Amino acid sequence: MTYCLGLALDEGLVLASDSRTNAGIDYVTTFSKLHVFTPAPDRLFVLLSAGNLATTQEVLNRVRRDLEQPAELGSLLGARYLFEAADYIGRVSLAVQRAHGPALQQSGVSGETTFLLGGQIAGQPHGLYMIYPQGNYFAASPETPYLQIGENKYGKPALDRIASPALSLADGARLCIVSLDATARSNVTVGPPFEVVLYPKDTMALSQRLKLAADVSLLAQMSQSWNAGIRRAFDQLPRFDWELAEPGA
Repeated sequence: MTYCLGLALDEGLVLASDSRTNAGIDYVTTFSKLHVFTPAPDRLFVLLSAGNLATTQEVLNRVRRDLEQPAELGSLLGARYLFEAADYIGRVSLAVQRAHGPALQQSGVSGETTFLLGGQIAGQPHGLYMIYPQGNYFAASPETPYLQIGENKYGKPALDRIASPALSLADGARLCIVSLDATARSNVTVGPPFEVVLYPKDTMALSQRLKLAADVSLLAQMSQSWNAGIRRAFDQLPRFDWELAEPGA
């Protein structure tokens, strides 16, 4: 399984993912699910994926190929707006799934992949899109400034309580790590290394790219601090009336 998420903030974008693709008692594999494309000085794209690994890799290969030679479906270089880049990724993903769909269906395997696309094209605002396996897509908004794909339920509560467009990029990165850690604690199919990138708007360059393995002290410190804070908040919850009553009253 997979968990990826992105935050669309006033200052820019934060995108993060785990790296686990399979898990079991004695079998764990890891692959990067966060891919950065800078095809020209006036644009930057970050693509995260959740779903069939073979579909994902073929989509990435086609995206790279289309940057080198003209293609019928277009390319990231041809997009004038971020939604056009999302539309292009959706069409490539759908073409890959259709090419292998019959064989996969016979084997009972899903070829579907969902993507998050974040980035900016010069002269246009930065943004964040979710691209469904069917090729359609939608954008994050000020009311819902985060998007998730994969195993999203365990990491959602922190996002619902804290995420807002006004967060700084650094706070957004901390929130993403907390969300990833919460998911990994509840689902063995999600796990480190965690990858996090920060994109300040209008820069066309990442300011930070982090890779946090399970043995990195910062990851352990954040996890322990978050858990301790939740415990303190729980201990400070208001008491029931019957707890406050005098004994024998």
